[in-house]
Amino acid sequence: MDHKFGYAFPAIRGIQAKREYYVSMCPLRLIPKIFLFDEEELVPELRAQRILNKSRIPDLARYVTDNDDSYVFSAITASIDAKVEFESLGEGESDSKIGVLRVPMDARFIINDGQHRRAAIETAMRERPELADETIAVVFFLDRGLKRCQQMFADLNRHAIRPSRSLGVLYDHRDDRAHLARLMIMKSRIFRDIVEMERSTLSQRSRKLFTLSAIYNANAELLDRIDLKDREKAADKAREYWEAVATQFKEWEQVREGDISAGEVRQSFIHSHGVVLQALGIAGNALLRARPKSWKNSLKSLSRIDWSRNNSELWEGRALTGGRVSKGSNNLRLTANVIKEELGLELSPEELRVEEAFMGGSGRGRRRKAS
Repeated sequence: MDHKFGYAFPAIRGIQAKREYYVSMCPLRLIPKIFLFDEEELVPELRAQRILNKSRIPDLARYVTDNDDSYVFSAITASIDAKVEFESLGEGESDSKIGVLRVPMDARFIINDGQHRRAAIETAMRERPELADETIAVVFFLDRGLKRCQQMFADLNRHAIRPSRSLGVLYDHRDDRAHLARLMIMKSRIFRDIVEMERSTLSQRSRKLFTLSAIYNANAELLDRIDLKDREKAADKAREYWEAVATQFKEWEQVREGDISAGEVRQSFIHSHGVVLQALGIAGNALLRARPKSWKNSLKSLSRIDWSRNNSELWEGRALTGGRVSKGSNNLRLTANVIKEELGLELSPEELRVEEAFMGGSGRGRRRKAS
């Protein structure tokens, strides 16, 4: 809160690396006032932080306003460039650690970690002023000088590791598509035991054939703009489609039965890799729209495609780049084009443009549509 001679923060005092630091609960309304940005125009070597990525702010702010009864923000970490005073409640071991941190009005606060949270809080309060009375934890370090602030920024971010995409999908209960992916896998006899739920990459020795993140992306494409009334029906439709697809790939069932290792399949074929699953989702979406009653029969055409990783004549430049599976946007479109043409589906104008550019650049002839 504002004090006549400065700021007074209720705080707990701690020690790290033989230095005092303080933890306080600050009202959200105070965050934009004390943490000001005045470094954006400086060259990087004279800043204590990276430049604010303003494109991230609307999504972060929307996360707060859309989930005002369940949002979670971790503590902001900041340095104070000023002489401060800590008034403890008493002399005892516990009382001496709790008190009031007094900071002069001319102190400079520098955010070491949390500048995007700070900006999102400011944006969210414009839409929802009542958020101003809520609080966020702030960890205050004492620091005079830029060098220490820069080192703190480096240290705080050096060991920060983002969770895998699959783990994010597994634990996300706000995203309907994440719920759909989990529900579909749980209901499916084919997928239940061969999907890696935590990691987004598979080692050669992994017994899993797919990742949860790959299933998530594939389902998002499959059900895009398809009107289904509830999650259960969407999961059932997705499961029905993918189990029909699975009948065209005997290797998937062989992995589930333990007759062949998942690593062997991934090494020899491309049909279990994320880019192909997503392409199958794109083609499936077009198929469900074009042939809502007879789409299952059309999937038999998938068995006519040579999915071998060694089939470079077909897959190089599409699912493969330099012999390695690639999931760039053009790779995805070009892979989906092969599947759509084999299913006898017309390409959209954009898909046709990408296909013709690829064919012209590669010097290959036009792929023949399935009859």
